[in-house]
Amino acid sequence: MVNRPVAQPDPPYLQIVAEIRRRIEAGELRAGDRVPSTRQVAREWGVAIATATRALTTLGQQGLVQAVPRVGTVVTARQPRPAQPARTSRHRPAQAADQELTKAGIVSAAISIADSEGLPALSMRHIAAELDVATMSLYRHVPSKDDLFLLMADAVLGEADFPEPPPPGWRTQLELVARQQWAIYRRHPWMARLISLTRPLPAPNGIAHTERATRAVNGLGLDPSTMLYVAITLAGYVQTVAVNLETEVEAQQDTGITGDQWMQSQGEALATILASGRFPTLSSIAAQPGPEFRLDLDTLFEFGLQLLLDGLAMLIHSQT
Repeated sequence: MVNRPVAQPDPPYLQIVAEIRRRIEAGELRAGDRVPSTRQVAREWGVAIATATRALTTLGQQGLVQAVPRVGTVVTARQPRPAQPARTSRHRPAQAADQELTKAGIVSAAISIADSEGLPALSMRHIAAELDVATMSLYRHVPSKDDLFLLMADAVLGEADFPEPPPPGWRTQLELVARQQWAIYRRHPWMARLISLTRPLPAPNGIAHTERATRAVNGLGLDPSTMLYVAITLAGYVQTVAVNLETEVEAQQDTGITGDQWMQSQGEALATILASGRFPTLSSIAAQPGPEFRLDLDTLFEFGLQLLLDGLAMLIHSQT
């Protein structure tokens, strides 16, 4: 009697791939539709983020989905490639792409993944899949993930467009620095996770921002430490507001509704709470006519920036 081997189930990531592929082929997900995000896949199937990431990466390799910056992963309009067994890099033959690999190309791919899927989805394996190279070939150019994060941060901080010479006036110059930083966070919400006020990154393009801020207040009677505190406080304020950008992007991708739409959907519930009489000040404010109240991050950023600069103006005035 011959013992037949018992069939082993596919690994979890391939089970996820098969189910999402079924939804696409059945028309439940059409071209341009968002597929579940990495976090949604992890939650729906009860797997780790790394497993969810591998599943979405495999779907991309099969031509079924593609990552769209600031939108998420969507069903592609291209003809999908036939499903193939997953290959590991150690069994993969050397390819010409490995020879053409550059540090800049790796960083660019990493930024693209972080923009579309978030920093938790970023891994060397994911980058290698995007570039169609062996995973280990990345380490010839980027020794570690910490090195990769530093290179990514330096690259996006270098997107700032500082005019030379700077515009006149310390306040105008600091506003420019703050808004350049805000624009970077806007394009790359994950960046707020990488910045530390007390353990600054040795990134030349990041130091350029500090140089611009300290130059703006140079010669105004502030001592050297205070000049640095001004630059750090400004950067810290921008980062503090920007931390919420990634959460907002994830919420919009998961729910499909904007922050304004969410606020509108909560209007009746909020009105009921205010009508209870427990919060008379807020009830009075809500009942009074006035400028439209907007609870969006751009509005909050601008309001706080002006308060910060008004306080700094008082400090500078006291030194003259």
